[in-house]
Amino acid sequence: MPTAVGPVEAVAREPRVLPNRAGGRIVPVRGIVPRTGDETTMGKVLVLYHSASGNTAKMAALVAEGAGLIPGIDIRVREVAEATPEDVYWCDGLAVGSPTNMGVLSWKMKRFWDEAMFDHWGKVDGKVACAFSSSGGWGGGAEIACQSLQMVLMNFGFLVFGVTDYAGKTMTAHYGAVAAKEPQDGDVQDACRLLGRRLAEWVAVVADGRKDQHPLAKPESRTLPI
Repeated sequence: MPTAVGPVEAVAREPRVLPNRAGGRIVPVRGIVPRTGDETTMGKVLVLYHSASGNTAKMAALVAEGAGLIPGIDIRVREVAEATPEDVYWCDGLAVGSPTNMGVLSWKMKRFWDEAMFDHWGKVDGKVACAFSSSGGWGGGAEIACQSLQMVLMNFGFLVFGVTDYAGKTMTAHYGAVAAKEPQDGDVQDACRLLGRRLAEWVAVVADGRKDQHPLAKPESRTLPI
């Protein structure tokens, strides 16, 4: 059965301050506020994934958790075999995850866009989107797989984005969140959450006009080397 996730309960965590190679530090993530249940749900985020081993599914859960850190965001998680075009119409923002298969997205994820979404091309333009992928090991092509996912999304008119922030001393999500096998490392998990949070922020800005959620309006929440 598909998994529907309402506003995800955010868990406050102690911010980490990490030195960078230039001897400075990374600005810690702050402003992670638990849900009170009082927020009005506005923007909608869909986390759509295919997972062969379960590793990408775990990344999807972390991306959804990160999206839930932004107040007023409704979140839906769908495994691609259970997803329908209606899920894509429903959302304002979309995070697409796939295993890295020969350096690109999986055939099951590609089939969803080739077949289920074929008649809907040209009708879902303007939604915000990003990508994540798990490969068999570092250097296995996960970032290239993210770019292949982004190319599919761009062909459907989605507004794809990168993330300038760091999720750790040496971990970024410039092209999307990536993992080698299961996302066990803390920095990898933080990168997944960061991607989901940034997607939710852009949904809040683009779909809901909530300028206060623009990343540049919240310097205290950024994780930038300084």
